[in-house]
Amino acid sequence: MADDNSSNSQSHGFAERLKSWLSWSWTYVCAVWFAMVLTMIYVLRSPLKLQESVTAASVFLNTLTPKFYVALTGTSSLISGLILIFEWWYFRKYGTSFIEQVSVSHLRPLLGGVENSSSAGLFTSASGEVEQRPSVSECKVWRNPLNLFRGAEYSRYTWVTGREPLTYYDMNLSAQDHQTFFTCDTQQLKPEDTVMQKAWRERNPQARIRAAYQALELNHECAAAYVLLAEEEATTIVEAERLFKQALKFGMHHIRPHPQSDMRDTNLLVYIKRRLAMCARKLGRIKEAVKMMRDLMKEFPLLGMLNIHENLLEALLELQAYADVQAVLAKYDDISLPKSATICYTSALLKARAVSDKFSPEAASRRGLSTAEMNAVEAIHRAVEFNPHVPKYLLEMKSLILPPEHILKRGDSEAVAYAFFHLQHWKRAEGALNLLHCTWEGTFRIIPYPLEKGHLFYPYPGCTETADRELLPSFHEVSVYPKKELPFFILFTAGLCSFTAMLAMLTHQFPDLMGIFVKAVSHGCCSDILAVQIQ
Repeated sequence: MADDNSSNSQSHGFAERLKSWLSWSWTYVCAVWFAMVLTMIYVLRSPLKLQESVTAASVFLNTLTPKFYVALTGTSSLISGLILIFEWWYFRKYGTSFIEQVSVSHLRPLLGGVENSSSAGLFTSASGEVEQRPSVSECKVWRNPLNLFRGAEYSRYTWVTGREPLTYYDMNLSAQDHQTFFTCDTQQLKPEDTVMQKAWRERNPQARIRAAYQALELNHECAAAYVLLAEEEATTIVEAERLFKQALKFGMHHIRPHPQSDMRDTNLLVYIKRRLAMCARKLGRIKEAVKMMRDLMKEFPLLGMLNIHENLLEALLELQAYADVQAVLAKYDDISLPKSATICYTSALLKARAVSDKFSPEAASRRGLSTAEMNAVEAIHRAVEFNPHVPKYLLEMKSLILPPEHILKRGDSEAVAYAFFHLQHWKRAEGALNLLHCTWEGTFRIIPYPLEKGHLFYPYPGCTETADRELLPSFHEVSVYPKKELPFFILFTAGLCSFTAMLAMLTHQFPDLMGIFVKAVSHGCCSDILAVQIQ
């Protein structure tokens, strides 16, 4: 296992060195070319030498054959085409032009421009005012309330497809969460607690599992070790539930009065009970899961930041207990509380469900929208403004993947997590997806400049794309909002490629005529240069 890790680190280091070398070569190729031009001008600074060089160039052009022009234009077209393909690939993968990024990052400081970091947080609004744009650090990442089990769900996906559904950045955030929730800074740690502190920091899953067994050897009633085994080693939900029940039994038995330890044990108990409720939900015991979630929310009302109500909403929707869903929304869909895609889209679903079974676009265009239909459309517009990525997943315009363990609110990661669990609830409501399909794009007419001014929410943060690329796997095409225009360098390269391809085709079809044309142009240029030198 250590050999695999060392080989992976070596390959990663080689890839980073190769990428930095390519970046360096592209950065200074223009500078090298410019220096060569200056050197040539310096060598040929004498009018006599320049005249001789122009005459020699004219004689050389006369000796060239049409086949040379065909090869030259074909090679130019091939090179520009390769540059275009690379630029397009880089733009699709990273959302920016490679040439533009290199120019801004490396050439601009060399030429005395402003550093990229000093202007990254600014943008110009439609009125011409410069405003502050949120940086990536301001885009807070939240724990996914409905995150899956690694051993029983994420690992099974990897076994079947050979793809890793979680990114290293996402798993590293989870490791930090576990260290925060399940460890405490005290010198009265028991030996098994010390082992578990190291276990949560381990990067390799097998190393974490071995550390959990080591902690159980020191104390067979270590609840945190059972939690880790339930998350990482259990290959079925039934097995995970059994391990969580053991963890709950020992956790309830060993609550200690020390303040720091008590907070650690409280977090551990809340986590175990929540995961047990999720196990019951996945195994079809939905009423039992709802009762466990309600009891947990009553027992620990101050832990609202864990968003247990989102687990409750999903379970109630599965029971089709829409009155209970509305009661939960009345408590948490408040203007003073933070919103989420689950809150906004569940509210829209309830209002759409009341009118969607009889909704017809043709009839609505003739008679206008009723009050209930207007409320449903406004609720959909509100939800789409909060997270514009969700409708494409609900309408199955984009394929779903397994949700990450962390999400970025209003981002593509939150949209994936919401649609993964709630698509079935939208399909169950007759006509709800049809109403969403007919009305969701109307939101963008209300907010023509979403990065500058919102309608019901703050302006859409411009940092979501970068953060979502860290949270979502590389094989997923990250949804970008608002859609970016193609960079200038891609358009320029496309025009250059098209022009050289046209020249190559004309030279191939009419080699003699193109040879005469090139010679005429070159002779004209040489004559103009000689005339300037004589004057």
